[in-house]
Amino acid sequence: MSAVESTCPYCGVGCGVSVDVSDDATQVSVKGDKTHPANAGRLCVKGSALADTLGLQSRLLKPRVDGLQASWDHALSAVSKRLSDTVATYGPESVAFYVSGQLLTEDYYVANKLLKGFIGTANIDTNSRLCMSTAVAAHKRVLGSDTVPGCYEDLELADLLIITGSNMAWTHPVVYQRIVAAKQARPHMKIVVIDPRKTATSELADLHLQLAPGSDIWLFDGLLAWLLDSTAIDARYLNDHTENYSELVKQCRQRDNDISTIARRCQVDEDELRTFYQWFVRTARTVTVFSQGINQSAHGVDQASLILYCHLVTGRVGKPGASPFSITGQPNAMGGREVGGLANQLAAHMDIDNPAHHALVSEFWQTQKLATTPGLKAVDMFRAVANGKIRFIWIMATNPVVSMPEAELVRNALAGCDHVVVSDCIADTDTTRMADILLPAAAWGEKSGTVTNSERCISRQRGFLPLPGSSRPDWWIISQVAKHLGFEHAFDYQCAADIFREHAALSTYKNGGTRDFDIGALMQLDNAQYDALTPVQWPLTPASTVSSGLAGKARMFADGRFYTPSGRARFLSVAPGSLPQTTDAEFPLWLNTGRIRDQWHTMTRTGLSGKLQKHISEPFVELHPMDLQLRGLHAGDLALISSRHGQCVMRVRDQAGQSPGSVFMPIHWNDTVASNARVDKLVSAICDPISGQPAFKQTPVTVSRLSVKWQAVLVSSRRLTLPSASYWSTRNLDGLYFTTLAGEKNIDAGLLKKLWAEVATSWAEIEDSHQDSLRLIGRNSAGLQIWFALQTTTVPEVDEDWLSASWQQENISMRDLVLGCDAGNQGEAKGTLVCTCMQVYEKTIQQAIASGCTDTTKIGRKTRAGTNCGSCIPELNRLLVSTAAAPAVQCDTSSKIEESLC
Repeated sequence: MSAVESTCPYCGVGCGVSVDVSDDATQVSVKGDKTHPANAGRLCVKGSALADTLGLQSRLLKPRVDGLQASWDHALSAVSKRLSDTVATYGPESVAFYVSGQLLTEDYYVANKLLKGFIGTANIDTNSRLCMSTAVAAHKRVLGSDTVPGCYEDLELADLLIITGSNMAWTHPVVYQRIVAAKQARPHMKIVVIDPRKTATSELADLHLQLAPGSDIWLFDGLLAWLLDSTAIDARYLNDHTENYSELVKQCRQRDNDISTIARRCQVDEDELRTFYQWFVRTARTVTVFSQGINQSAHGVDQASLILYCHLVTGRVGKPGASPFSITGQPNAMGGREVGGLANQLAAHMDIDNPAHHALVSEFWQTQKLATTPGLKAVDMFRAVANGKIRFIWIMATNPVVSMPEAELVRNALAGCDHVVVSDCIADTDTTRMADILLPAAAWGEKSGTVTNSERCISRQRGFLPLPGSSRPDWWIISQVAKHLGFEHAFDYQCAADIFREHAALSTYKNGGTRDFDIGALMQLDNAQYDALTPVQWPLTPASTVSSGLAGKARMFADGRFYTPSGRARFLSVAPGSLPQTTDAEFPLWLNTGRIRDQWHTMTRTGLSGKLQKHISEPFVELHPMDLQLRGLHAGDLALISSRHGQCVMRVRDQAGQSPGSVFMPIHWNDTVASNARVDKLVSAICDPISGQPAFKQTPVTVSRLSVKWQAVLVSSRRLTLPSASYWSTRNLDGLYFTTLAGEKNIDAGLLKKLWAEVATSWAEIEDSHQDSLRLIGRNSAGLQIWFALQTTTVPEVDEDWLSASWQQENISMRDLVLGCDAGNQGEAKGTLVCTCMQVYEKTIQQAIASGCTDTTKIGRKTRAGTNCGSCIPELNRLLVSTAAAPAVQCDTSSKIEESLC
């Protein structure tokens, strides 16, 4: 076995991983890298399951052109010809690239260079537009540069930590666990969580402000007004290091920022709001962590700017334990920003509309075609595809048919586009289904390059597996197309290190301290030094040397010097106001979208791990009990969720922590794994006017019960054609497909046997005398192939672990097989999976609590739950504080089935 240090490919925490690989590369194990500064050896459940996602069963391994497998020569020639013909006929603005925070920095750099520098259009945007462009715009307009001032350590050093718009316990678990440890070490540390939902993160809070959706701007404008009249104002700092402060004061005072008014607008308790404001005034060491709840808003840039202003007026920027902190969503959202991956940027944090920057990049790249004006941002880009302005689009490492707002418009736009090229490592996604040309890209574990995390730390992502099939790194694919287009001289890269050196050299070219992003110290790395590069934070100016040890900079702006023309931070106008959409009688509920703990983006990777599929198994809509009652809904029902843009069908979940009048739906499910669960079909494409970031968290919807005649569970050795169903959702649990179905039209055993005749040659069938339930078991010469259970009331119970383990057992009891559980084991269901790492179910934890485990440490000792990544600890706490353990749920041993068995 050999060990390779790499970086996790999921969230923006940027955790280091240590990968043990067998000599023949057939066995891989992943654990946390104890030397990495971001995680010091800890991994969340997704990172811990990385080895489960490395199989080739879902991979795209060969190029495809117009539906036919092709050689690389043919595919590259097809891409370059269609691209060049489009430019010749319609001009450079008819071409667009849509890229991703899943790309490595080197991939990103080459894509940006090709389109902006040599094709001559800035129509390259990234899925980071959907999550971090608001923070970029706020940083640039207030601080003069897209610079995150602080670091993770500040979250531990703060005496007041504000977490707003982020369920960090689930979205950034390792940083959250660092905060938990800091709170335990310093109990006087105050934590405020600002979120319309009660989440796993809010359980750590000393104060949870459960504000109305979209009212964050009023809350922070009120905080600013409160600060202006307080002793917390740092007059010297404001005088020496900021500009336009007096105008800010004038504008803020013109608004009605009486605390009673703010509390009413935000729908929070006035005393709690006052407490928050007072804590902010009194606490010098304050950090405000903000993420999607702030960014994904129609006035997100103003919201983020107000957070920056609150820190500026108190002088709390770039100091230990005192800074605003934007935490990124993707592993390389920051790296993409560094190389100009957004449509309104140039590489190396330079501005596309700055003549000096334009001249500098043109000179460095030796091109006369560098784009001079910003390109189309994501939403406008796909609208331009829809209206025919864009005729050629190349999508890399992302799934916009699922993730873009008004997602059905995106699907239809791609369906009508002249030329759609998709580079991906996964063969079947909602977006690859729309491609004319598919290019097989290298996946995590195969590709090599760098990523930059939320605290500006550059880390190496290293390959440890051979490239399967014809897959290639993204930078190689892009460079080959560039060569076919005649740009060999500018894209003659032999390895990722060549690209990184050029990227570093551009960052320091004619810089001299005038730009924040400078990694000139790394431009002379040889291949061996690049391969051995250890994590380091930028900036790294040429004054740093590799030989003396690289020393990055943890904090920025401590000296009060900013990257504006005056060197001062700027106070610019904000405009608090009402949301551009409102709920009404037709659509009375606010939709909030987000992530769940064990899944990532559109599940193309995490969906490959059986254990990650067990925590939450179906797409769902979460409502407050009062909203359920008003609509005649119950937990477990199927519901139709509708907006002005589309409809979805989801399983209903009862959540008392949900604000009345709002619903929550996760973003992960898609048309490859569910019948109608692409939540972003519902979301309006309303964007912040400055950043272009869509408002994913404020769409008016309505929820109604979906009446069905039956519900069923299908387990099969392979994916099967499904009977007509109003709803279905499927998961691959270690080789078996578990599918939940429901329908409005009656089905019977005869129909199912005919539908699946090619899979099973012999059948066992049991139907109760009242025709309320059906069990169907299909076999062939290879053994058990199909297990099907249908009921007319609720979803049939099945012990998934037992059935998986018993699938090919010769001596299995027919009674047990029909019931889908070990009836001799008292038929007790295990409940939901709570700890994915250790595969500990709810019932086991309840039993531990009943036996005297009074805290999470004791539960961990007895059951191992919560002892690995800690992501499940909030759920353990919820079980601890439950008034009583839930009654045991029995397997489906109803008298009707028992009678049929007899």
